[in-house]
Amino acid sequence: MNSTNGLKRGAGVLMAISSLPSDYGIGTMGSAARAFIDMLADIKMRYWQVLPMGPTSIGNSPYQPISAFAGNNYLIDLDELVSEGLLESSEIRAYDWGVDDDEIDYATMYDNRILILKQAFARFDRKNPEYIKFNETNKHWLDDYVLFRAIKEVHDGREWTAWEEELKNKEPKAVRSFASTHKETLEYYRFCQFVFNKQWNNLKSYASGKGISIIGDVPLYLAHDSADVWANREIFALNEDGEPKLISAMPSDEFSPKGQIWGSPVYNWENMDADGFDWWKSRIAYAAGMYDAIRLDHFIGVVKYYAVSPSSGRSESGRWYKGPSRRFMDAIMGAIGDTPLIVDDAGPRTIVPGVGKLIDKWHLTRSRILVFGWDKDSDNDNLPHNYQDSNIAVYTTTHDTETLAGYIRSHMDKGKKHAIDHMSQYVYTKPSGELSDISDTEELSEETIMQLVYENIRLAYASTASIAIIPIQDILRLGNEARMNAPATVFGNWQWRVGTHTLNEECKDVIRQFALTYRR
Repeated sequence: MNSTNGLKRGAGVLMAISSLPSDYGIGTMGSAARAFIDMLADIKMRYWQVLPMGPTSIGNSPYQPISAFAGNNYLIDLDELVSEGLLESSEIRAYDWGVDDDEIDYATMYDNRILILKQAFARFDRKNPEYIKFNETNKHWLDDYVLFRAIKEVHDGREWTAWEEELKNKEPKAVRSFASTHKETLEYYRFCQFVFNKQWNNLKSYASGKGISIIGDVPLYLAHDSADVWANREIFALNEDGEPKLISAMPSDEFSPKGQIWGSPVYNWENMDADGFDWWKSRIAYAAGMYDAIRLDHFIGVVKYYAVSPSSGRSESGRWYKGPSRRFMDAIMGAIGDTPLIVDDAGPRTIVPGVGKLIDKWHLTRSRILVFGWDKDSDNDNLPHNYQDSNIAVYTTTHDTETLAGYIRSHMDKGKKHAIDHMSQYVYTKPSGELSDISDTEELSEETIMQLVYENIRLAYASTASIAIIPIQDILRLGNEARMNAPATVFGNWQWRVGTHTLNEECKDVIRQFALTYRR
């Protein structure tokens, strides 16, 4: 069974590259990533969905990158630089990379990654033909990006709106003068992108050889303090001083009672429309070259977006604005080629009914999230019996939700017990009857919670959805200590790593059997 969007029926795992194990404080595109791909192939999976891989800033959110095109230097594998003769293992070990295998210390990454990569850069042959070709091929975004990073470094990391007027406004004479006096810094940032690109292409080729397709995640918005906003002010809704007129947000809902303020500048869709959405076409074409399939985050914002004044500080003060909708989709679908597109249409679908029309017109793959269905009535469209076709990507949970085990534990109180009752009636009862009395049980045993996690995974596999994506935390049956992000909170997010957790043979057998039973 294939979807009309080119995605073969199969299953996959959602895991950030940064969450992989490594000796240097953060997951990378090295041997651990290849071992992870081997494991996916072993348990009969077809897909690996990664989180956005762009460079991040304050808050470390991959959904607020400082470039729409560049890769995150943190994900560069240092051992591969050793094998290329650019570093010595002893040089890497001389730095502090943190002591916690389960959590990323971003302050340590910030302090030490640039130092070790500059040591590698000092030994790099800049006459390398591949390097020269990379610079020429990616000139359309790379020149602005390396300028932005170099100017920012020289200004001690200050936001671009705090630079002197000539550089802030990207005046040609000032930019040329800066470039001529900071050639080494510019070249360093080019080197980092070359290495990232090379390692990524090697990893993607390895995955392809193992039958694993990689799904990349494209955030709708960018950080205000980003290369793209600085270099393309006309396509963002900014004041004359470069500060945002409006910032992205979401109104209150059951998950965030006070709403969310994301803080990214929204687009000047009128100006984008006037130039045929050239920037977006370039962005989506670049992503199509990187991944086997693309997930477009917060797709609702294309049709109708919610924004607030930067001065308000309150989500409740915002309102909905009309997006470019069909014109935008016509542009990016012409640029994406044959790459399948999964859209994140989770959210207030009743408020933004035009989303469904766009999805239907382009036969896009919708997203459905099992955990969003358990607190609702049985007609909720996140529950598999309500799927209208197979052109769906079903997730048990996401990077923004509780884990399955965490959700079940947090809903065991009397006020929310109905969610567990609903779930237990929906999943199959084992022959032993071990799930049959959940609705009469005041508290669930850990054994029952673990069984319910498996049953939810089985439910995703058994559904008619073309692809079933299971976060690695759910496959490992971890609780909310392994949660990736809690929306509307500032600290403690995006840090989780798999650490010493491994998939035992019993768990692998269960997942393999699901794949065989449900033709995935």
